[in-house]
Amino acid sequence: MSNPRTAVYTGSFDPITLGHLNVIQRSARLVDTLIVGVGVNAEKTPLFSPDERVSLVVEVTSPIENVEVRTFAGLAVNFVRECDARVMIRGVRPLTDIAAEFTMMMANRQLDAGIETVFLMADEEFAHVSSTLIKQITPLSTDEMLARFVPQEIIPALRAKL
Repeated sequence: MSNPRTAVYTGSFDPITLGHLNVIQRSARLVDTLIVGVGVNAEKTPLFSPDERVSLVVEVTSPIENVEVRTFAGLAVNFVRECDARVMIRGVRPLTDIAAEFTMMMANRQLDAGIETVFLMADEEFAHVSSTLIKQITPLSTDEMLARFVPQEIIPALRAKL
């Protein structure tokens, strides 16, 4: 029997943004255990390796006691089952993510009807932030500017990559 108080939040987190962190903090308040699944997609060339992404997520989520961070490959719905969970958290930005997330939720329901998807919208000030945006603005921004989009702790790692 799955633990109904465990939820899984999956993403690439390349890099983790303040929007991601906002969703993690709020999700962690709703469940006993929140597992953050750092996805490995062999078809994409990420900025950070899976191990680096896990380290960055662990660093910024360490104050949140009920958060675990793991990597996964393959379907997120399978990873949720492997975690013995029944709830998948999805962070959404207004307009840009809704259609794709709805399509993914419907596919996941076909793959495993026992897993519920819960959508959380990042707080308003983070609604426009994406990992793609971070990669574009990092070379042009000061650390103070970047800290409006990403956790302060990851700025040195971003600078080293870009």
